[in-house]
Amino acid sequence: MAVHPSENLPSASAPRPLAAAPPAVTSVSPTSGSTAGGTSVTVTGTGFTGATAVRFGATQASSFTVDSDTQITAVTPQGTGTVQVTVTTSAGTSNQFVTYGYTSLSAPVLSTLSPSSGPGAGGTVVTLSGSGFTGATAVRFGAVPASFTVVSSTQITATAPAGSGTAQVTVTTPGGTSNGVAFTYTSASVPVLSSVSPNSGTTAGGTTVTLSGTGLAATSAVRFGATAATSFTVVSDTVLTAVAPPGNGTVQVTVTAPGGSSNGVSYTYSVTPTLSGVSPNQGPTSGGNTVTLTGAHLTGTTEVDFGATPATSFTVLSPTQITAVAPAAVAGAVDITVTAPGGTGTLQSSYFFVNAPVLTAVAPLSGPLAGGNTVTLLGTHLVEATAVRFANTAASSFTVVSDSQITAVVPAGAAGAADVTVSTAGGTSNPVTYTYVAAPVLTTLAPTQGPTSGGNTVTLTGTHLSQVTKVLVGTLPVGFVIVSDSHLVADVPAGAVGPVDVTVVGPGGTSAPQSYTRVSSPGI
Repeated sequence: MAVHPSENLPSASAPRPLAAAPPAVTSVSPTSGSTAGGTSVTVTGTGFTGATAVRFGATQASSFTVDSDTQITAVTPQGTGTVQVTVTTSAGTSNQFVTYGYTSLSAPVLSTLSPSSGPGAGGTVVTLSGSGFTGATAVRFGAVPASFTVVSSTQITATAPAGSGTAQVTVTTPGGTSNGVAFTYTSASVPVLSSVSPNSGTTAGGTTVTLSGTGLAATSAVRFGATAATSFTVVSDTVLTAVAPPGNGTVQVTVTAPGGSSNGVSYTYSVTPTLSGVSPNQGPTSGGNTVTLTGAHLTGTTEVDFGATPATSFTVLSPTQITAVAPAAVAGAVDITVTAPGGTGTLQSSYFFVNAPVLTAVAPLSGPLAGGNTVTLLGTHLVEATAVRFANTAASSFTVVSDSQITAVVPAGAAGAADVTVSTAGGTSNPVTYTYVAAPVLTTLAPTQGPTSGGNTVTLTGTHLSQVTKVLVGTLPVGFVIVSDSHLVADVPAGAVGPVDVTVVGPGGTSAPQSYTRVSSPGI
């Protein structure tokens, strides 16, 4: 079969395979390190798959790992100055001008360890003190790396790995590796904590707590979370006291001894309580009334004080509300204070102890059963009056004239004596007696008539006459003598011929009239 010359040749329109792009470097981190090399650097870019070399200037990296097509981790070789970082693959070498600077960094210096010993099982939290810790890349106990946290350029906390004997602890930074400080692995037993009391305190610290457990005699450190106690005192192998440092939230309290670090027991930092209101804001000097306190962070309140005097009792209803029974106290304004694990909250001059009112007199002393008359009450501490009562009935109205005087409109009442009292925030006064009196009643006059010249007397018969204060013939008051509750004798004045009403007036009111008639004298 004939073959056309163009057969088996690529079509002019078929796509040609594209050549792979060389790698590209966009950044390195960190951008500088020690001239001694050994710094771990992350190289970021594209096209890193299959990388065959990473160079710092003309010198290949001590080692490198291709993490992905966009990232390589490389260990710097020794070098000086500022050099270009490049990556080489089968497609070529990157040509972006991304640089790395070699700096003459000082090696860190390690001065102390605290504690300097711990159990062979590891786990002891050790505080490393020294200088030049910024950028630390490793902490080792002998040749064994430890987990660690750089707290500052002068402090690192590290967790000791398992070990035995004495190990030299070192810190490595871009500037090199520090001197070694000895850490001794011991076979002593690990201390055990069973409780902390109290188990909470203020965020400002300063709370003294008692730790109970075993193996505490050789305690070298007490920590609240990662923070060392302000101070501590070993009381015995089972008890020690410690002063909490400032903190927040709930932390684990641990103790460290030659055998290692103990288990943790929980300690909670509580926010300082605050008070914003009290209702009612005044009460009697005798105490006993219940007030409601509002505020924040009141949970766990252990004491409520009115001035220097504790509340008789109190109940925490919620984090924002407490009810308290006020104690007895002298008159005047006091602070209210609440004490909780988080500290003390005070509402200054927020509650006023008020003297109980005292009544000394009521005038007049009696009045009608229907009430409606006005009386004057005299006494002391009356200015805060909230109620005036006649027996169990409130006055129709009252007006506070001054701290020593009130006028009140008497309500209706039953015949007889009634206790009058005044109530204020300071309590209820002693009673004074007011008497409800029935209106006098006239039934007969004898004689029922007399001369126009007057001068004669009549005898009035009736009831409730013993308290009569006035006898009226017409509208004219006349002289009279009370004989008994049912009789009185009155003078009749001169007047015109004809009938005239005779009435009597007493505290209970005015009687119905009886008629008296003036007649002409014989012969006139």
